Amino acid sequence: MPPQPFSLLEKSIHISFRNKDVLAQALTHRSATGKSQKHKHNERFEFLGDAVLELVATEYLFSFQEKSEGELTNWRAALVNGKQLAVVSRELKIGDFLFMSRGEEASGGRDKDSTLANALEAIIGAIFLDQGFEVARKFCFDHILIRLQGLLKEGKHRDFKSVFQEKSQELLGITPHYKVIAEHGPDHEKEFTSLVCIGTEEVAKGSGLSKQEAEQAAAKAGLKAKGWK
Repeated sequence: MPPQPFSLLEKSIHISFRNKDVLAQALTHRSATGKSQKHKHNERFEFLGDAVLELVATEYLFSFQEKSEGELTNWRAALVNGKQLAVVSRELKIGDFLFMSRGEEASGGRDKDSTLANALEAIIGAIFLDQGFEVARKFCFDHILIRLQGLLKEGKHRDFKSVFQEKSQELLGITPHYKVIAEHGPDHEKEFTSLVCIGTEEVAKGSGLSKQEAEQAAAKAGLKAKGWK
C-alpha cells in the first residue's frame, strides 16, 4: 500500500476514479514493479498524459489571438516543463501517494523533480482514460494552466537561449554553444547538466529534466554571469 490512501488524493483533486486500478498504476513508480511485474508502472500513462496536457495547453493558448506562434510556444514551455510540473505535484502532495521501492524512497525518490513531474503527467493520463477528455482538461486548467499569469510575471516564459545568443552576437560577435557535461539517474528520469560556452570561455552551467531545460537554465545563468538582461 502507498503511505497515504488514494481517497485523500481523490478528495484533493475533486475526482473519484471509477477504476481504482487505473489510479494505482498512475501512481506506481518503475522501481516498485520489481521482477514479479505484479504491478505495471506508470510510464505509459505518463506518455499519454504528456500528450493530453500539451493538447489542452495548446488549445488554451490558441485563444490569445494577438500573440505570435513563437510567444505562445514559449508560454507553453513555461507551463509544461518538468520543474513547473514538479511544483504542482508537490502542492498536490502526489509524492505521498506513490508506490516505489524502499531503495528509491531512501534516495529521496518521493521528492525528485523528475519523479513528481512524471507522476503528474501519469495522473492526467489516468484521468483521461477513466473520466474522459473534459475532466482531464478541467484538471489541467485548475492546477496547471491557471498559473500562466504568475509565470509570465516571474519571467518564466523567456527564451533565455535566444536572448543569450542575441547578446553574445551583438556584443562579442560570437555564437554561443552548449555541451552536456553530466547526466544523472536512470534512462526514464535523467537529469542533465549543460555548459554554455562563448568560444573557449566556459560561462555558466544549468540543470534540467531534459537537455533543452538544462540549456535554458545554463543560458539564464550565463545572462546573470555576464550582467546581460
